Amino acid sequence: MLTMEEALKQSCFAFSPGQIVKGTIIEVRPKEVLVDIGYKSEGVVPGGEFDDIHTVKIGDQIDVLIERLEDRDGNVVLSKEKAEFKRNWEKILAVCNEGGTITGKVKAVVKGGLLVNIGVEAFLPASQIDITPPKNLTVYVGNIYEFKVVKINQERQNIVLSRRELIEQERTERRAKLLSEMTPGDIRKGTVKNITDFGAFIDLNGIDGLLHITDMSWGRIGHPSEILKVGQDIDVVVLDINREKERVSLGLKQKLANPWDQIESKYTVGIKVKGKVVNLVPYGAFVELEPGVEGLVHVTELSWTKRVAKPSDVLKADQEIEAVVLGINREEQKISLSIRQLETNPWDRAAEKYPPKTRVKGKIRNLTSYGAFIELEDGLDGMIHVSDISWTRKINHPSEVIKKSEEVEAVVLEIDKANQRIALGIKQLSVDPWANIDQFYRVGDLITGNVTKLASFGAFVGLQHDIDGLVHISQVSEDHVDKIKNVLKVGQEVTARVIKIDKGERRIGLSIKAANYTPDQLKAEQAMLDALKPGEDLVALQHAFDAADESRLDEPEK
Repeated sequence: MLTMEEALKQSCFAFSPGQIVKGTIIEVRPKEVLVDIGYKSEGVVPGGEFDDIHTVKIGDQIDVLIERLEDRDGNVVLSKEKAEFKRNWEKILAVCNEGGTITGKVKAVVKGGLLVNIGVEAFLPASQIDITPPKNLTVYVGNIYEFKVVKINQERQNIVLSRRELIEQERTERRAKLLSEMTPGDIRKGTVKNITDFGAFIDLNGIDGLLHITDMSWGRIGHPSEILKVGQDIDVVVLDINREKERVSLGLKQKLANPWDQIESKYTVGIKVKGKVVNLVPYGAFVELEPGVEGLVHVTELSWTKRVAKPSDVLKADQEIEAVVLGINREEQKISLSIRQLETNPWDRAAEKYPPKTRVKGKIRNLTSYGAFIELEDGLDGMIHVSDISWTRKINHPSEVIKKSEEVEAVVLEIDKANQRIALGIKQLSVDPWANIDQFYRVGDLITGNVTKLASFGAFVGLQHDIDGLVHISQVSEDHVDKIKNVLKVGQEVTARVIKIDKGERRIGLSIKAANYTPDQLKAEQAMLDALKPGEDLVALQHAFDAADESRLDEPEK
């Protein structure tokens, strides 16, 4: 029979570190629990290894792992968690291999991912939690999920899990099923997954479909975010399916009737409509008449009279306007509009209101090198060409006789409705003196007038009826005249004889030296003038004026 000492020694040899034994709870302390495992001294289990130390009762039996047989206080160091881990680890290795699935509960957030309890603690990387890595990991804590075992390291006794792979596998199966079942025209429920400038991607619970911006609304949309938000649940219409590339095109506006189907019954040519300016382009303005229906006001249809360079000069975005329907093309989904048709075209009344020979008055609105524009009424201008200002004077620029904003009288010469032009004249207010020149002057007449202009080739003398006559340098004196300024001055009164009248060229030749000539002498002088070279001839008055060079008259003699 064994003695007590021998029995104790024999029982001590039955316990060793790493061994799992059953123990009975004999005392519960605030931070630890004392357990009797039948050894010579009690064992100690940290209170943190229990889910709730307040529920632990004396007399309960638990499995513990012996870490050390004796600490500095002589107690056996035990671990409840390590006992559970060792038993569960062996159990997990028996039933689970890499690639298998297992259920677990998310225990806590750790660096780089989540800690999952699957009987033992396993690691779930953040990249493997879901298809899209979540921003807030705490929402997963306490939840139970199915996981795929990605890696098992027996030496380190750790396991790496993935939830994402199971989700992707499930989506692949659902995608294949959806693609086989789905047909164009189906209405499917989906969730807005992502929004881009060109559209939105909709999660159809297995496959993502593209909802293009042009298929969101019959009306104009600047950006998809105007009508959609990420996470929003919507019903969409399946427009097209590419099973090989696994692509689905979706539509939202197709759930509603196309407003263009009945467009001709709603908008007839000639009716007035109201709308909002939604886009301004160089060639016109787009006006929204209703969601999905826009009309174009071409730049030429903005005004009857004003030449509008660009629509933004007269219209603004979001402005409410009225217009008239000019035309409808249902196939091309185009409506032509006009703003100017709201008013009577002033050019329709211009021919009746301003027939040729009508005298008009108006202010000079603008001067150009070729003429002057008179405002006859609001939006209606007439133009006086520079050649229609004077019968007798050569006008190089209208500003020589007309000033801007000056009120003038003129005569309507012609109306060109097609080109929207009214030709006016000032000189037509009076009779052309050259038409009756024979009644005013005859060859041989003596006249008296003042020198109005000096030129290198002669002098101009002012006559009645606003006509100038030319005294050629050869007709000034019987003596040779080298420079006209040596014998005549501007403003000087002279007496001369008319020696030539050319109605076709509208010119009168004068001679100072012939003032006292006999008729025979006059005939001889005329013959001499007719024989002059072109450069010396009595050039047409307008050319003579152009050729005048008074600065040369002032040059010092060499």
